[in-house]
Amino acid sequence: MNGENMRLLVVEDDVKLLRAVELYLTQAGYEVKTATRGQTGLQGVLEHRPDLIVLDLMLPDVDGLEVCRRVREVSSVPIVILTARGAEEERITGLRTGADDYVVKPFSLKELEARIEAVLRRAALPPTVKAAAAYEDEYLLLDPTERRVVVEGKLVELTPTEYQLLVLLVENAGRVMTHDQLLQRVWGWEYTDSVDHLRVYMWRLRQKIEKEPSRPQYLLTEHGVGYRFEKAGERWHVLPGGRA
Repeated sequence: MNGENMRLLVVEDDVKLLRAVELYLTQAGYEVKTATRGQTGLQGVLEHRPDLIVLDLMLPDVDGLEVCRRVREVSSVPIVILTARGAEEERITGLRTGADDYVVKPFSLKELEARIEAVLRRAALPPTVKAAAAYEDEYLLLDPTERRVVVEGKLVELTPTEYQLLVLLVENAGRVMTHDQLLQRVWGWEYTDSVDHLRVYMWRLRQKIEKEPSRPQYLLTEHGVGYRFEKAGERWHVLPGGRA
């Protein structure tokens, strides 16, 4: 994937780094908008409607985590956060807040570009058509024909990666999907060692679809192995792109 016609918003208060990132990504074909503060970054989301946001967590006014939270209230636009080396808790918090990936400072511009490409590739994947999984019970509805998830009658907004992960689990309902299987099929082979990444996304999905996230009924953990989707009732079906 190249950057042609893709809009990026880069929010970073280190002006020297910001200009280097802007120049590199512009040369890679992206249309790049920039901001040096959290508040102007939030304004940029509304004004520029970016395809992806690169967001530093250490900003002088509104910190990056708060910016991420506010963006997630109104949009599922992919977010790649920039974090300090060794700040593992910060990275986990960023992913839980709604970021799609992270890059650790100091980083190479090539690495940042690769992460951006991977996140945009996941976001651009079309809904599964062949053997699409449709699920419905009195509490939860997954409708792949309209790419929507409904919980207790209310539409739930999932990020593209969250949606792909849920669809994959539903397609394999009743079967244990290993960490490696899930990471390779949703994120790509580059992420096969990122089990913490997967755990955070499962936590996010449970927060959105489970009645009691701490006692999940659908998204079950197989300790040390992976996860499985447990169907409720008898109205689970696999259809070729449609519903019953």
